[in-house]
Amino acid sequence: MGRAFEFRKARKLKRWGNMAKVFTKLGKEISIAVKASGPDPHTNPRLRVLMQNAKSENMPKDNVERAIKKAMDKDHGNYKEIVYEGYGPHGIAVLVETATDNNTRTVANVRSYFNKTNGSLGTAGSVEFLFEHKCRFNVKDKEDVDLEELELELIDFGVQEIFREEDEEKETTSIIIYGEFTAFGNIQNYLEDNGFEIDKAEFERIPTDTKELNDEQKADMEKLLNKLEDDDDVTSVYHTMA
Repeated sequence: MGRAFEFRKARKLKRWGNMAKVFTKLGKEISIAVKASGPDPHTNPRLRVLMQNAKSENMPKDNVERAIKKAMDKDHGNYKEIVYEGYGPHGIAVLVETATDNNTRTVANVRSYFNKTNGSLGTAGSVEFLFEHKCRFNVKDKEDVDLEELELELIDFGVQEIFREEDEEKETTSIIIYGEFTAFGNIQNYLEDNGFEIDKAEFERIPTDTKELNDEQKADMEKLLNKLEDDDDVTSVYHTMA
């Protein structure tokens, strides 16, 4: 299996530890999707898949409906997705994705986290080239699906990697699909048109190379990551620490 599988395996060990944080992130993403393409999931494919993501995270239906209504309110602030880049302690590249209604507040906070942990906030493009931007789909498995045949069929749609993954807790198996960032819509359309049930779909940035740190250095880096992940404006954090 490829780098995407290894990245996902490592990332699963450290997910958002706070359910409220997950709901906040999803609420902002839903708001952005509604502002962009309307409140009807039948005509808004991004909203449709976000609602499925919310369901898989056990986000209450009332929360989802509230996020959609807020997005339709003209007096409600608009969230913007902004990416910040920099280097943490010991030369580790860090890419921070945010959804904010106040960029001045968010950039000040993110810069302070870097400064307080001996890192430095960089300019746009300073570390982005060190990550591959991909889309990922978790699809309910089907017994009659041959992964090799499915992969061959999906290559033309921008898919790069397919594998099965067992969820021991739920005692189920999912098909995990990684593709090019720009292929999200084409892959989603194929899966829906061919009767696959999408449990979850999102974007990830996978480091092209990683750097080993000793335990003391890792502890330094964890301080920065914890500060970033505790910020309500931050939606995802990626880094090159092995």
